[in-house]
Amino acid sequence: MSETTTFKPSLRLVDATMLVAGSMIGSGIFIVSADISRNVGSAGWLIFVWLITGFMTLTAAMSYGELSAMFPKAGGQYVYLKEAYNPLISFMYGWSFFTVIQTATIAAVGVAFAKFTAYIFPVFSENDIALDLTFITISPAQLLSIAVIVLLTFINTKGVNGGKIIQTVFTFTKLLSLIGLIVFGLFALKADVWNANWTDIWNIHRIGTDGGIADYTGMAVLGAVAAAMVGSIFSSDSWNNVTFIAGEVKNPKRNIGLSLALGTLIVTVVYIATNLVYTGVLSMQEIALSKNDRVAVAASQVIFGSAGTYIIAVMIMISTFGCDNGIIMSGARVYYSMAKDGLFIRRVGTLNKNAVPEFALWLQCVIASLWCLSGKYGDLLDMISFVVVVFYMLTIAGIFILRKRRPDIERPYKAFGYPLLPILYIVMGMAFCILLIFFKPNYTWPGLIITLSGIPVYYLIRRLENKAMRQG
Repeated sequence: MSETTTFKPSLRLVDATMLVAGSMIGSGIFIVSADISRNVGSAGWLIFVWLITGFMTLTAAMSYGELSAMFPKAGGQYVYLKEAYNPLISFMYGWSFFTVIQTATIAAVGVAFAKFTAYIFPVFSENDIALDLTFITISPAQLLSIAVIVLLTFINTKGVNGGKIIQTVFTFTKLLSLIGLIVFGLFALKADVWNANWTDIWNIHRIGTDGGIADYTGMAVLGAVAAAMVGSIFSSDSWNNVTFIAGEVKNPKRNIGLSLALGTLIVTVVYIATNLVYTGVLSMQEIALSKNDRVAVAASQVIFGSAGTYIIAVMIMISTFGCDNGIIMSGARVYYSMAKDGLFIRRVGTLNKNAVPEFALWLQCVIASLWCLSGKYGDLLDMISFVVVVFYMLTIAGIFILRKRRPDIERPYKAFGYPLLPILYIVMGMAFCILLIFFKPNYTWPGLIITLSGIPVYYLIRRLENKAMRQG
């Protein structure tokens, strides 16, 4: 197989923006509002959680614009952490990214595609058994999710253009679909439901799975908000994926930062509007107790009648297919950059004749497929929100470090609202993490263990590299 040594810039601003928006919108917006509602209990707090998450996402994205303009090359956040701190910190990010953050997300989105495909084609039900291997049973949904991941990986090994077309077309389609849901939802809005939900909107309480209501006392209120934000942060994550593929974006010093701002703004507005529609057609109890947390299905049945289930199923199939494509396309570039630094399998740091890291893409495919078979990706994704935010904070703090350490480096774009907004993000992120440590420790320690396990791996790799250099 012939190889090339450089990426080919072929993504325009619109393609980069669609990568940001498409990677963010998966299945979360259709599901997580149920768990948020159980934690906070009222429409005001439901929208507040989405607003504060949107504000944090926009602030982080506009801060990353400065870093992307300074280092417009493959690897994105991994590169920023290396430049601001040291290779160990960046490796710990890359390690957690490879082992869980990106690969488990690919699996989760792929399985969501399969689950909603089963609404239309029941043969793909997650409740059936396709293979019984004694030590593990595999459902048709798991097999379909793996097939989708393999298909998208194959397409992306043929060059960035195929992935670009899928990303742009599917993201436009799902944005139009969500806008359609919002518009029809406004026409279907029930005045009595809206008025009931928006009365006493700041009465925060917990709605149990049995429908029972429990009040919070003291600091538990803040813990409830932090727990609620786990879902909204997961649904708004992956916005930074465009930075990983910077080497393939035209005029990256301008277009990466602009695509981050545009993409996150579009998604934030759509997410908040969608949740307003939920509160206009469903009571808070109905949102919180939606079957299998599928709020969008419940809302769509009110808006469109019996056809609503199938409409949402198709929307989620489109959404998750496009989302997985963006995550698959961009994630491999991080492992490529790690390999170039001698911190990963060397072959991962090569490009094929189509100027894409084919081996990195297939390795990512294997790990994501294993996560599909494990069925544990959902639990882990809840547990890594803490780690994801920690790395976002470290990266944004890197702006301050780099301005002091490297003041002369070209900065075509500077962080919006610096220093106030970056500091505000760090403060808010720190509050979120501290509250999770105290009130939801199970959401913190697994992610920390996975990240810290990268330390011995890092030193082992460095030792092996040094030994190889001495011998060769």
